[in-house]
Formats: sequence, structure tokens, C-alpha cells
Amino acid sequence: MKHRIVHALQKYLLNPPIKLLFAIGLAPPGYAILETTGRKTGKSRRTPVGDGRVGRQFWIVAEHGMKAGYVRNVAQNPRVRLKLRDGIRAHWYIGTAHLLTDDDPHERQRWLGDQVPGSAKNAAAVRLFGTDLLSVRIDLDA
Repeated sequence: MKHRIVHALQKYLLNPPIKLLFAIGLAPPGYAILETTGRKTGKSRRTPVGDGRVGRQFWIVAEHGMKAGYVRNVAQNPRVRLKLRDGIRAHWYIGTAHLLTDDDPHERQRWLGDQVPGSAKNAAAVRLFGTDLLSVRIDLDA
């Protein structure tokens, strides 16, 4: 039940303004856009995620684990794109995603909090709204 409520809130209330800002060329601080390939349709699917860039890697702690559509898309096709903030603008990066089922997502959030300024707020929201946390690492291409 919690997953359905949170999913609806994100899909219809929280994510659309973030996607709109990225679409018009303004990258809000603390966010990125993850683009996956739909596992059924083959179409591009874009999802706002917390900014987890650390060097040439990007980290996500998925709130709903394998129930999240983007996680299931990554399981089918790990090649992804990320729209990441560079100043006020954003640029696309290509990478390969890895689902880390053996990683401790709570420890990963603590580590990210030390690496990425402002990620502690995102981590708190993920813990509050999450139902089955899963760590995802994206290795960005050179």
C-alpha cells in the first residue's frame, strides 16, 4: 500500500516540476534525470533521481528496489543516460548501471552524505518513503 501511494505522489505531484525544469534547460540543485530504455516498449523513460555523482560514478539508492520501473528497465538493459547539472545548465552523460544487491543501502546513503553536499536530505526522504532500498551504481563513460 505504501508503495502505491508514494508512487502516485511521485508520478503526478513531485516528479513533473523537476522534469519540466530540466526540459526547459534549468537544472535544479540536488537532482539529475536518469534515462532508461523501457523494457516493454523500447522507448526512453526519464526519471528524476537525487544527485549522486562521485567522480566518474553516479550512485542511486532506489526507494522501491526491484518494484521501481527504472530499476526493472536497468535489469533488462543497463545502458543509461544521465542528465547532470553543470552550473545552472545540465548535460547528458552515458553510462552502464549495476544493481548492487549485496550492497548495504543505508551505509551507501551515509557514504554519499560524506561525498555529495546536500544528499542527506534526499537520503532522509528515500528512507521515509522507501519500501525496499537497493543501491545502484552507474559507471559513466569517459
